[in-house]
Amino acid sequence: MASSSAAAAPYRFLSPLATTSRTLLSSILPTPATTRRRLLLSSTPAICAAAMAASGKAGSAPCKVVDSHLHVWASPLQAAENYPFFPGQEPTLRGDVDFLLECMDEAGVDGALIVQPINHMFDHSLVTSVLKKYPSKFIGCCLANPADDGSGIKQLEHLIVQEKYRAVRFNPNLWPSGQKMTNEVGRSLFAKAGELGAPVGIMVMKGISSYIQEIEELCTDYPATTVIFDHMAFCKPPTNDDEEKAFSSFLNLSRFPQVYVKYSALFRITREAYPYEDTSQLLSRVISSYGANRIMWGSDFPYVVPECGYKGAKEAISHVAGKAAVSSSDLEWILGKTVSQLFQGAWVTP
Repeated sequence: MASSSAAAAPYRFLSPLATTSRTLLSSILPTPATTRRRLLLSSTPAICAAAMAASGKAGSAPCKVVDSHLHVWASPLQAAENYPFFPGQEPTLRGDVDFLLECMDEAGVDGALIVQPINHMFDHSLVTSVLKKYPSKFIGCCLANPADDGSGIKQLEHLIVQEKYRAVRFNPNLWPSGQKMTNEVGRSLFAKAGELGAPVGIMVMKGISSYIQEIEELCTDYPATTVIFDHMAFCKPPTNDDEEKAFSSFLNLSRFPQVYVKYSALFRITREAYPYEDTSQLLSRVISSYGANRIMWGSDFPYVVPECGYKGAKEAISHVAGKAAVSSSDLEWILGKTVSQLFQGAWVTP
């Protein structure tokens, strides 16, 4: 990361996890750049308090910080005893809930939306057990099963109605070969999600251009179904006309009022090293098109851990927001208010 002064140069050599050294340097080098960085990486409750004070809500409780996108999977012992992994999808990273809770506590994150991981495929038993154990901490997003026989529709209804999942993920790579999300099963799943009040999260890992026609068709035909794009629809800062066209098509989907965006997994949508400053241009344009009240932060735990650490992922949001001149009020929406309003009643302490 480039420094704005010679005195701040030591920062570029620090790991994003070296918070102790960073704090010490900040106290020794009270330059304007250092002061700005210290403010950007300060606690989110302070940011929220400032936003509420500006809006005349200084007496309100601090806003909650909610991670809109992460995964959990079984520990080796859990996998051996009760929650086996799908063949060929055994993880190489630690992703158990105990580790997640440690990371969230360190980072000051209050709650999260757990997305069913591909590692357990359509067996939701591990995530369901976590949701039941920590009902005020987590809500769940199940994984849509687009099998030709339509069995996934009944499973979706069971998971939402009986197991209390609040959203469903569409992974177009799981559709049968040659099939689209707009086939009969896909349409039935999409319509059922809307009927049950469950937003559909869409992961377009191959890029928005490959699926834009299907998504526009679904949004047009089923306006009651809320859509959430994972990881900014995998759009990186455009470097050529084709990439700009793809990003513009993603921004144009904001014309559908039911479409939301996860500003998540910054390490997947950047072209730079931590703290991913180049994503500030993406954030600015997405806010201009969608509004901050349709944007939510997500970490993509545990994949983010070896990239910059969980706490580093949260700190990067404030840093990038500062570079993009995002207001404290808009940052409050992105860090928790949007997802909390979308999923009413979640993350409420009994």
